[in-house]
Amino acid sequence: MKYYCSIFFVALLLSACGQPQGEQASVPARSAQEAPAETADEFVARINEELTELRRETGAAGWVRSTYITEDTALLRSRARERYAAWHSDAVKQAMQYDNQVLTPETQRAIDLLKLGTSLPSPSAPDKRRELTQIATDMRGIYGAGKYCRSGGDCLGGAELETLMQTSRDYDELLDAWQGWRTIAPPMRDMYARYVELANEGARELGYADLGAMWRAKYDMSPDAFRAETTRLWEQVKPLYDALHCHVRAKLGEFYGEDKVPQDQPIPAHLLGNMWAQTWDTLYDIMEPYPAAADFDVDATLSRKNYSPQEMVRSAENFYVSLGMHRLPDTFWERSMFTKPADREVICHASAWGLDGGNDLRIKMCINQTYDELKVIYHELGHNYYQSAYKNQPALFRGSAHPGFHEAIGDTVTLSMTPGYLAEVGLINSAENSREADINRQMQMALRGIAVLPWAKLVDEWRWKVFSGEVTPDSYNQAWWDLREEYQGVTPPVGRSEADFDPGAKYHIPANVSYTRYFLARILQFQLQRSLCEIAGHEGELQACSLYGSKEAGERFWALLEEGESQPWQDTLEDFAGTREMDATAIIDYFAPLMDYLREQNAARVCGWQG
Repeated sequence: MKYYCSIFFVALLLSACGQPQGEQASVPARSAQEAPAETADEFVARINEELTELRRETGAAGWVRSTYITEDTALLRSRARERYAAWHSDAVKQAMQYDNQVLTPETQRAIDLLKLGTSLPSPSAPDKRRELTQIATDMRGIYGAGKYCRSGGDCLGGAELETLMQTSRDYDELLDAWQGWRTIAPPMRDMYARYVELANEGARELGYADLGAMWRAKYDMSPDAFRAETTRLWEQVKPLYDALHCHVRAKLGEFYGEDKVPQDQPIPAHLLGNMWAQTWDTLYDIMEPYPAAADFDVDATLSRKNYSPQEMVRSAENFYVSLGMHRLPDTFWERSMFTKPADREVICHASAWGLDGGNDLRIKMCINQTYDELKVIYHELGHNYYQSAYKNQPALFRGSAHPGFHEAIGDTVTLSMTPGYLAEVGLINSAENSREADINRQMQMALRGIAVLPWAKLVDEWRWKVFSGEVTPDSYNQAWWDLREEYQGVTPPVGRSEADFDPGAKYHIPANVSYTRYFLARILQFQLQRSLCEIAGHEGELQACSLYGSKEAGERFWALLEEGESQPWQDTLEDFAGTREMDATAIIDYFAPLMDYLREQNAARVCGWQG
């Protein structure tokens, strides 16, 4: 299954999955020399007004670039990025005049967020700023238009190759597709090295050691403390991942032969049902614990009832409405992209858009008639409802409590797609269940939601090392695979060298989208779900809870969303759940039935892998 990143337009982010609100353009901030004598409060009010206007143009430029990939839209996109970079650089310089003043907490937070308000800080020199924005646009264009032409002459784009990786069980065909997609990335290698140099220069001008330190400062704690926090959370969930890895490797060894899948080594990366081995749920046919247990085949229902893409989106909307939230505006249905156009290149990567300050909500997807895609839709609408909830905040506070929250909202909602819910809304015929069926379902979920955890952590671990200089351009690929083996226990199926640039074959690298948010989202979704189920009065196992129809849970959920980025995430979490810490124990609670099963299955196996 594809793992989607979503554009949620966190305030001022330049490239959150590619089209954030924050790529501002058009209206220039006054220079520090020309600025009138204004108080810090007046400065923040002016900046908020400018941002409200600037986002309209940059949002439109981002949308058109993603839905019409041409040289013209590349130019428009690049110029919008460039204008925002100039605006942001000048606005930050103006903000520095208030550094030694005692400010109200709200004004201080707004200024702090302004300084952190780009994931791609540009150098102040105009020529370097233009160079950086052009590289950013070019790398995204290379990725979006990437194709692999096989020996027979047929050329496959990223979406087609991803589908092949999900459905094929032929070792050699998978290997060919895996290698083929990675041929798009080497042209980005030198571009990326220069990109890092320029972005680091921009980060240092803002007072950060490098771009990675700046990204980590986004989480209302020091960069070092945040890095330690992600390690703490990973250690909480690692035992469950290790047990899953051991079981999956054993099953793949049975399927392909232990000569191809050695039982004491990392798993060959092309055999895990995903182009990047980040999620493994398409291997469920091999991993199914109890084949005779009830099979909840939502795909069959979607096919039999011939659900259109719009009907699939309407199903997700109905869930949010059941919680007491509003219906999506008419413009959502008029302006969203639900299917891949036949006449042009687009970026099919699923994303949610909150244009015009959250008044113009859209999604961009190339929807297929599958349960996997239906879950992605439920997830993407979580972004849209979040964007709508905080749209009344000042512009600088229109974002999620921290970046992981934005991804967690839709992820939390997908946990309510239980057999009971699916039966109630007609997506399966019966909600009859058994412990075997529960374990089957948990296996499906773990192959996606637990398998992704180390991947979601290591992508930024690699970038943090690159940004800091610990990993240099002459060791990009080796460092990438060292981390993949350490965290994921996977290995490339063929030799790789520094002539390759395998990180660039993943969207989020050329698009400059931080990945830690997905790691934190996986943690938070279960933590939020546990709290919401308590509010809804659910009794019994956490994995059986659906929030569908609970106005009480919906009211508390909406209150969390409305806060946006107006206060530290610790305060928002405490208001919602009574704790100031992220906590992965809810994952362990949720997957307790599966963990018991994995312990039994792995009892006689040698788990782990040698480096």
